[in-house]
Amino acid sequence: MRSLSVLFFSFVIATQLVSCGPSQRELAVKETNKAKLLCASGDTLKAIQKLDSIQIKYPKADVQISVAKDIRTEWLQYLIDSRNLQLIRQDSVIIALEKNFDKEKTEFDQYVQYNHKRQTFNRSWDRSFLQVHLDERGELYLSSNYMGKEWLEHTGIRVYDGELQAKSEKIPLDSPLNHRSDFLDYKWEKVSYMNGEADSVIHFIADNPDLNLKCVFLGKRYYYILLENYDVQAVVDALLLSKAIKRKANLEKEIADLKKKLKIYSPPNSIR
Repeated sequence: MRSLSVLFFSFVIATQLVSCGPSQRELAVKETNKAKLLCASGDTLKAIQKLDSIQIKYPKADVQISVAKDIRTEWLQYLIDSRNLQLIRQDSVIIALEKNFDKEKTEFDQYVQYNHKRQTFNRSWDRSFLQVHLDERGELYLSSNYMGKEWLEHTGIRVYDGELQAKSEKIPLDSPLNHRSDFLDYKWEKVSYMNGEADSVIHFIADNPDLNLKCVFLGKRYYYILLENYDVQAVVDALLLSKAIKRKANLEKEIADLKKKLKIYSPPNSIR
């Protein structure tokens, strides 16, 4: 009998100890305060995730769940308003940069093309130069254009000034991106460096517009040109516009995602 009494007494004490622990409401309050600290430190999205977890972890804390919902709505709306303001500013940047380009979409183009006004056909059909290409998605690439009386069969380029240099990837002669044609005594070669194959060259030019930049066409024969200032400026302008277009697209996606979060409070598999 004595042992049974001891066991019963121990059970009662254990039950009392458990019941004296923090309630779900108290734990939910602590979680809300942690979220507020995260928001104050600038990590608002992570703070919102912590608020979302409250109704999963503490489904009986009805009042605090409601409080968390109100805070969450306020923070999400702030983020949406902030992104919309950034979007307006980004549109202004794009409009200013677009003045350097003509927009065109032919029957052969899937996307609108930005053609720099300093690299028009009338200015460039009879010279060897580097051309920058940009479309409405912000996708950017270079092409090397050669005109002369002998075939180079070039497969790449290197841009340099002294020991500073950047080099493209190699585009094989049998690639559809390596094009050759001739008319009368003249040979034309055009190599397109897509999918990042000349990104290092693009950034090298854009980062060093004040250098005396030269370019060598790498092939069966080497062919050297001095980059014209307006060709360098075309690369600088195109890279700036590319970044602005992609930044706008990212902002639009962020706003759409935030609006979805604003409409949905209960996370998947939550229990109330």
